Amino acid sequence: MSAPSPEVPPGPSAGGFWRRRLLEPLRRQLVQGVTPRKLAATLAVGTVCSLFPFLGFTSLLNLGVGVALRLNQPLLQGWNQLLGPLQLLLILPYVRAGELLWGAPADGFRVDTMLEVFARASWGEFLARFGWAGVHAFTAWLVTAPLVGALLYLPLVPAFARTAGRLRRASTVGAGA
Repeated sequence: MSAPSPEVPPGPSAGGFWRRRLLEPLRRQLVQGVTPRKLAATLAVGTVCSLFPFLGFTSLLNLGVGVALRLNQPLLQGWNQLLGPLQLLLILPYVRAGELLWGAPADGFRVDTMLEVFARASWGEFLARFGWAGVHAFTAWLVTAPLVGALLYLPLVPAFARTAGRLRRASTVGAGA
């Protein structure tokens, strides 16, 4: 009769990237007592702040808003990092939407050109060339932010409530065994 083999903890690839980096941290928050509403608010607010159409400002925006609303900073900042590629992809649509809102003609704005000019031009030159694009992007972000926040928050609250209920039932069954 051989001794039972010890359980081997899962390796770094267990569960895949999204499970390890997103789903498990969210599950741990619910297990630790964070309410579904607070968790949904953290993700909704974090998404809105992380999609702010100016590079280099989202971490500070998440920090400030998170402190003001008493949201989970590690979760906000991690979510901010995961949304970085989406932020980049949305800069041009925000500029274009802002042009529509302002009734401005399309000015040929390109993100790659903006980054190139940013690297070699003075602040004055950069703002002279891209200032209105920034105003347009900011306006579109400001108009869409409440909608994005609501579209995330409203379905996440019941989803997290169901998950929290399942986790509570599972822990009750496990404790009674």
